[in-house]
Amino acid sequence: MPTVATLFSAGKDSTLAAALLDPFYDVTLCSCTLEPDLDVEASAAETAREAGGRVGFPVETVRLDESVAREAVSRMVDDGYPREGIQLVHEHALETVASRAEVGGREFEAVADGTRRDDRAPVIDRPFAQSLEDRHEIDYLRPLAGYGRSAIDELAERLFDVETGPSEEIPTGDYETELRALMVAEYGEGAVSEVFPEHVQSRVVGRRS
Repeated sequence: MPTVATLFSAGKDSTLAAALLDPFYDVTLCSCTLEPDLDVEASAAETAREAGGRVGFPVETVRLDESVAREAVSRMVDDGYPREGIQLVHEHALETVASRAEVGGREFEAVADGTRRDDRAPVIDRPFAQSLEDRHEIDYLRPLAGYGRSAIDELAERLFDVETGPSEEIPTGDYETELRALMVAEYGEGAVSEVFPEHVQSRVVGRRS
């Protein structure tokens, strides 16, 4: 069975994407970390490994370029909102994973993410997807591209036990956890509340029997 390297945040979207791919691929989850020395409650990698283990998928940690994280934070502060910075990091994560020869000691035939039909950021447009595939000779898969928010919530509720709460309180494996911490380190606490709107995050804590 071919292997797919799936970007993983420990949230319900990326976990659901992995579950939908599971009948057709050996799924390896990729926790993409930006800045391991930041003082955060739980590192993104640790959160992702714990969540992946609880739903039965192996998790590999992939280091991203720290300079990209800093560029993303600078862009978000300048813009006053996070969209373009998150987009920059997500595209970099796909490029980084796709350029690897293997994940978890295995070659892989595809790279995937958990972006949804109605996402505003990150979202991968067709030219970027085709370029990624052509340059790295792999398939780019987006299992949730046809699903809206309510359908994803319903499917995730059937399959997983999910913890939800304010983004600043729920530790996840998402880029946002580390980007927030980096923003605090470089611009202070006030910058985070100015850039990031209040929203709910999710973290998968197990499978439903």
